[in-house]
Order: sequence, then C-alpha cells, then structure tokens
Amino acid sequence: MSDIKTHPPVEEPNLDSKTPVAESSSTQSDYEGTDQDIDGDYGSYGNHVFSDPKVAEYWRGIYEGAKYEGRHRFDPDFTWSAAEEKRLKRIIDWRVMTWAWLMFFALDVNRRNINRAITDNMLPELGMNTNDFNTGQTIFLVCFLSAELPSGLISKKLGPDVWIPFIITAWSLVSLSQVGLTSKSGYFAVRAILGFLMGGFIPDTVLYITYWYKAKELPIRLSWFWTVLSACQVFGSLLAAGILQMRGLGGWSGWKFLFLIEGGITAIIGVSSWFLMPASPSQTKGRFRKKAWFNEREEKILVNRLLRDDPSKGDMHNRQGVTPPLLWKCLKDFDLWPLYLVGLTAYIPPAPPQNYLAFILRQMGFSTLNANLLTIPSQFMFGVNLLIISRISEWLNERSLVSMSSNIWMWPFLLSLVLLPPSTNYWIRYGLLSGLLSYPYCHAILVAWNSRNSNSVRARAVSAALYNMFVQAGNIIASNIYREEDRPHYYTGNKILLAIASWNIVLFVLVKFWYIKRNKRREDKWAQLTNDERIDYIYNTKDEGTKRLDFRFAH
Repeated sequence: MSDIKTHPPVEEPNLDSKTPVAESSSTQSDYEGTDQDIDGDYGSYGNHVFSDPKVAEYWRGIYEGAKYEGRHRFDPDFTWSAAEEKRLKRIIDWRVMTWAWLMFFALDVNRRNINRAITDNMLPELGMNTNDFNTGQTIFLVCFLSAELPSGLISKKLGPDVWIPFIITAWSLVSLSQVGLTSKSGYFAVRAILGFLMGGFIPDTVLYITYWYKAKELPIRLSWFWTVLSACQVFGSLLAAGILQMRGLGGWSGWKFLFLIEGGITAIIGVSSWFLMPASPSQTKGRFRKKAWFNEREEKILVNRLLRDDPSKGDMHNRQGVTPPLLWKCLKDFDLWPLYLVGLTAYIPPAPPQNYLAFILRQMGFSTLNANLLTIPSQFMFGVNLLIISRISEWLNERSLVSMSSNIWMWPFLLSLVLLPPSTNYWIRYGLLSGLLSYPYCHAILVAWNSRNSNSVRARAVSAALYNMFVQAGNIIASNIYREEDRPHYYTGNKILLAIASWNIVLFVLVKFWYIKRNKRREDKWAQLTNDERIDYIYNTKDEGTKRLDFRFAH
C-alpha cells in the first residue's frame, strides 16, 4: 500500500537501506511556516524533494525542457504556512471542483434522461421495444468508448479549458434536438452523436482536476465529484416527475419537454464553462477573466506544493499533445492493465437494475410519477455510501480490498433476486432492488488509483482514457444483459450479474496480489544495488513512469 513518489534523493541518503530513495519524509520540526497551525500535510518543510540543489537543478531542467506552464513559479527555497495552503485549497475546492461538479451534472443529466423518458411511453410512440432500447444504448456506449482516447488526445493538445466547454455545449444542443424524434432510426442516430460528444468528458475532466490537487487530496474530491451520479438521479427523477406531467401541452409528449428543458439548462453550463475554467493554477487570467484569481505568492504556493508532492506533474505542458510513440509506450504498459480489467467488470452488476429501475416499477403497476419518485431512496443512499467508502479508503490507505466491498454488498441482493418466486410481493422486490442500488460505489477510488499508478502526466492522460474505455466496454456488456424475453423479473439476467459479481470479488484479490509481487521484485532488485549504483540509476536511467525501479505501485 506504499505511496512512494518517483524522484531523485532529497539529500545524500543512506542508499544501503532497502527503502527506495523515491521516498521522502517530513516532520513537524522541519516546518518553516510562520503560523502555529502546523500540519504534516500542509505548509512548507525544510526536508522536501528539492532540498538538494542538484535535485532542484535536475528538475528545473525537466520543467524548462517541457515548457511547463508553471515553471516561472518553481522555487525550491520558497516557504509558506499551512494556513495559507489550506485557504488556497478551499478556494480551489469552491472555484474548480464545484464547477467540475456542475459540468459533470451536465453530462449525466443528458445521458441518463433517456431512462426517465421511457417511463412516458416513448418506446411505443417511436415503434420500439426493450431490445431496440438496448440497441440504442449499445450504439451510444460504443461511440462513447470510441471517443474516449481521441477526445483525451485533443484535450491534451488544445487544453481542457478549451475542449470541455465545447463538447458540453455541443452535446446539450444535440440532446435538446431529441424533441424532433419520430422514429427508431432517428433515435439510433442521436444516441451515436451523443456518444461521440460525451465520450472524452470524464477522463479529460479528471486529468484537469489533477492539475490542481496533490495525490492525497484527489480520492476524496473525486468521490464528491461522483456524487453527481446520485444527485443527478435524485434531482433528475424529481424534475422528470414534474416535467412528464406536461404531456399533452401543445400536443407534445412529456418526454419531448424533458429533452427540451434539460438540454437548455446544460447548454447554459457549457457556454459558461468558457468563462469559468482557467487552464492551470498559474494561468487564471485569460480572455474572459480580466483579473487573475491569485497573486504571485499564491501562485507560487499552488505550483510548488504540487511539484513537491509529485515532481512529474511538471514534465509536460498542459497544451502539449501526446505523440504516437508516447501513446504506444502507454498502451503497452502492462502494469496498468490489471486496473483496466477491473474497470471492465466492476460496474456491470448494478448497471442493468439501475438503468431499468423506473421501467421495472412501471411494469409492476406504478404510475409514471411514482416510478420516478421511487428511484430516489436508493440514489440518496448511493451518494452517502460513495462518500463513506472513499473516506474509508483514504483512512486505511487501502484500495483493492475496500473497493471489493462494492461487489460484496451487491452479492446477497442479487442472489435474493435470483431465488425469489414470481409471486413475491412487489414491495419486497422493490426493497431488494433499492438495497442493491444503494451499494458503495468505488469508482472514485479506482480512478485515483489509476492516476497514482500512472506516475507521469503523459501516462495519466492516456491511462485515464483507457481506463474509462474499459468501463464503457463493461457498460456495453451490461446494456445487453436484460432482454425483452426475460421480462418482467429478469431471472436469467440476474443470474449473469450474480456470476460477474462473484468474479469481481476474486479479481480485486488477484490485482492486489499482482501489485504486491511487483513491488517485492523491485525491492529485491533495489537491495542488490550499491550506494553509487542507486545514485547513478536515479540520475541517468532511461526508465520512465511505472518502469522506474524506485517506483512502487499503490494497491
């Protein structure tokens, strides 16, 4: 469970120990701030990664060569207090994370409103059935997956602050245009366009967030980021419950009003994002922002705190594209593939019940209004459990076993749904579905874990997209598990979900074992090097990112 960073030695260390020089430590006695609020995670310290002038010059050369946008604020001798850093972190939370949350809301409300639209007789009005709906979702997810990596590469070249506002505005207008749907073929075409436009948003935004936060701060913020899924389901269900009652106004179906209103709301978020997304902590003054958010001292705090936490965050410019050779190098980094495989299957078990819950409730006999309202309790608990599991992971510094608890949670509910007789009271079935969908969502932990194990900016840009591509591939599988002939209780589908949940529990154990073994092998190799060989390796090795002998994988 080591969180060792990769960088040259902090000082002239004793390299005869088995501990890699990539590990540096700070104590309260090293604190150089001016206030009394000493915090081991905040403020500047005498013993940090750049304390050795040789190390500082080594990394200064890296930053200059990469044209890193914050290199003019890099200062190995700069000091600041814990109180100053915490205050700036709160500003970033408010200005960056809050807006990232709203942008994610714009994504989720437009990709999931189809699940609420079908409670308003959208399928029969377009001449469709459950299998046609599944086909449309498959088209959407294939296009979503296909766009992940290209969108990430475009975003890395243009800058997330340029690309993300564009795609939000574009998909909002396309979503709004669904008011004109009249046929199954039109539905398929719109789902394809939406998939292409939405595909890169999540990895692009996650990479953007890493520009602002230290590694330890990232998981809990990503957990808040993913509360969008819960909030959007709750808010979206309430909104849909009201909007769908507009059926008949002007001769329109309720689902047409749903697409019109929600698409219009998120288009406003997209346009506003051009004004409210700065490129980086040292680039907050721009075309639409006449005044910078931070003064020179504050920018130096923000830049140096990030680089001292992870020097590799300055090894690329935030508008530097990933070249084909670098892309290929990332693709063949087999040490990240265990996490991609987790992303493929970890979220399949809850996906079909989640997508079909309102539809299942309609088949049980609930009205459109009540079917949408009854989805709210499970989504509320989903958000609560998401925050709890992320906090537990942070407290324990444990990822694999804590994430495994998601599938352990779902297992007894899936088993019960498989064993229930068809005559079971519908409130019992509803309770089991709600319990299943209240599971602790581990996605924030896994995304931060993937970012942590990437160990370089160029690798993070690619690995974030690849990880999400595997997640979307899993969603494609999930979208075809509940079939028309399996209605209304989906016994066959639930058996498949139960088997996948069982596999996931085993998979998390295997992934943890993989990283433990990889770290052990590197420890053994490191121990065989002499003091001089270790120093020579650190300064002259051609190994990069996860290939470095002094890097340890988190698990």
